[in-house]
Amino acid sequence: MFYVQRDAQGLLVRVEAAPYAEATETLPADHHEIQAWYANEVVETSLKQLKQSDLEMIRVLDDLIQVLTSKGVIRVTDLPPAAQAKLMDRTQAREALGGLSHLIDEDESGLI
Repeated sequence: MFYVQRDAQGLLVRVEAAPYAEATETLPADHHEIQAWYANEVVETSLKQLKQSDLEMIRVLDDLIQVLTSKGVIRVTDLPPAAQAKLMDRTQAREALGGLSHLIDEDESGLI
C-alpha cells in the first residue's frame, strides 16, 4: 500500500511507502498510477545519471585531447573551428582556476 498526495488536477505529486501528514489517500502497489509513478522515477534517475556521466566524460575528453595534442598525435587546428573555440574557452577557464590553486592546500581544509 502506498500513501499518495494529489494536486488540484488529481495528478500524483507525492508517493510514499510510509504514511505522511499530507497524504490524501492510499493506493495498492499494483495500481496503474503507482506503476507509472515509479516507471517515471526510474527514467528520471537514469537521465540524471547520464547527465552526471556526461559532465564527467567532458573532463575525460578534454584531458584526452590535451594528451593527444601534447604528444603531437593531433593538432587543435585539425578540429572544426567550433571545437577549437570551445577547447580554447575551456583551456582559458582551467588556467584561470589553476592560477587560484595555490590558495587551497588539498591536505588542509581551508584557504591559505
